[in-house]
Amino acid sequence: MFTFIKNIFSSPSGTEATSWQPLSRTTSQQRTHEQWVAQQVYLNWMGPYFKAYHFQKTGVCAKQFRVQLLKEPGRQGAVFFYDPSIGPGNFRHLFDFIRDQMLTKGYNLSVSDRRLVKHERYAECIDKHFLKPMPHDCAATGRCDQLFGNVTIDLISVNGQPGFIRVFANPYHDSIFTTAASFDSLMETVFNFPVAPPEVQQLIAHYYK
Repeated sequence: MFTFIKNIFSSPSGTEATSWQPLSRTTSQQRTHEQWVAQQVYLNWMGPYFKAYHFQKTGVCAKQFRVQLLKEPGRQGAVFFYDPSIGPGNFRHLFDFIRDQMLTKGYNLSVSDRRLVKHERYAECIDKHFLKPMPHDCAATGRCDQLFGNVTIDLISVNGQPGFIRVFANPYHDSIFTTAASFDSLMETVFNFPVAPPEVQQLIAHYYK
């Protein structure tokens, strides 16, 4: 897995990539996702991943789910690793739910794309939601409120199996924008949910695949 992650952030030779294609959901998939959200199945993972994120920041390994912090020049993010207890179906819904959350926080979905990359020993699929803050003037400064900056949400799968969800924030640094809110505050705003009650935990198997 660590070799794969290293390859994700580099451009290894010997790969064959398709161009980015629109990522869309069928009517049935969308209806299922809406039911998944209405039943609050996301409570099984949002809070635990939020806790794991903060454990990782303090150098403590979370017992249940793994999170890796990412910090690069100009952007900050986190990787939320897939766990077999979640199921591919739930993980895909979780990927779309994070997008849904950003839409409720003043963001506009700029594009959703998919790209397939065939490496020598494995096939990689990248699903991507790219969101931009809606332009709002900040009355106090007269500058545009950029919220957390541009936000990218990726779902990376290997040989048809989910690997991880990656969330990145890319702030604008131009003077026409207000200072972006921190990535910690993005995590607090988007991921901080209460623990799932027993009846919601029982729904995991229904959406597992």
